[in-house]
Amino acid sequence: MNPPDDFKSVPSRSEPLGSGRALRLQAYGGTESLKVDWVSAREPGPDQVLVQVKAAGVNGIDWKIREGYVRDKFKLSLPATFGIEMAGVVLRTGSNVEGVRVGDRVMAALGGLGAYAGHLLINAEKLVKTPAVLSDIDAAAVPVAAMTAWQVLQVADFDLRGRRVLIHGAAGGVGSFAVQFAKTAGATVYATASTKSVAHVQALGADEVIDYQKQNFELLASNIDLVIDLVGGQVLDKSWAVLSPGGVLASIAATDVVARAPAGRRGIWLSVKPDTARLATIAQEIADGSLRSTIAEVVGFDDLAPAIERNRTGHAPGKIVLDLTR
Repeated sequence: MNPPDDFKSVPSRSEPLGSGRALRLQAYGGTESLKVDWVSAREPGPDQVLVQVKAAGVNGIDWKIREGYVRDKFKLSLPATFGIEMAGVVLRTGSNVEGVRVGDRVMAALGGLGAYAGHLLINAEKLVKTPAVLSDIDAAAVPVAAMTAWQVLQVADFDLRGRRVLIHGAAGGVGSFAVQFAKTAGATVYATASTKSVAHVQALGADEVIDYQKQNFELLASNIDLVIDLVGGQVLDKSWAVLSPGGVLASIAATDVVARAPAGRRGIWLSVKPDTARLATIAQEIADGSLRSTIAEVVGFDDLAPAIERNRTGHAPGKIVLDLTR
């Protein structure tokens, strides 16, 4: 693999690391609560790697954390640097690190915060080498969405072949991968999407796409073995009625899904865990063209806070990605 264009700029051990921009949450609230600070880079510990972040994915959890909706699940010490996935280049490695070296292009789901910054300290075990054919923008769109989609389809703990799966929010980053994974597993896939996103979800392979702006999914889907809830709210509440007798509703949008389950219904809250082996496989499938990743838009640092808000209110199909090189 050829070194990145800025390989010569990677600092030696004798050179100061400097500082970079970071988007940080100052207090819980709206867009105004996110501010750009300058944060100094630090030397990696024995098992850590210092990464120069080139791109980072924007996720729904960003605005939920920002507004304090999940503060009981995710305890933060403010101010906190946002961002949960990234792609970049290794600047320095700790003394115990093996498998990656200075100059390697890498990608990761952090399992925490810190990706919206010029530099990131991360445990080496969380890193996956970026396939050569994927740009940093492409790579940053993958880790959280793909791993969430993969893991949420596993929670029901049954073979999906011949099963009926309903995916709410199928046009987003997670939903787009979930549709493809469910089809590959042999399921019949029902999916909800907005009018502008119906064609996109159909192209991903969904068997029936329900336009939630014109149709009521609860009238069109029934006997569903697995509901994937990426939306929450009333969508979740209406979904219990379409489950098969042994069906499961798995949500990443509602932390209280178990408590909201009616008698005789099974709800599961998914908290995604990093899985580098699976991520490496998925990244290679995208590089090979057997799996499709969709990017909705690419933004610069100055538009990051508004982009997080657009993630809340609705955007084009796919994933919003921050380009830190702009």
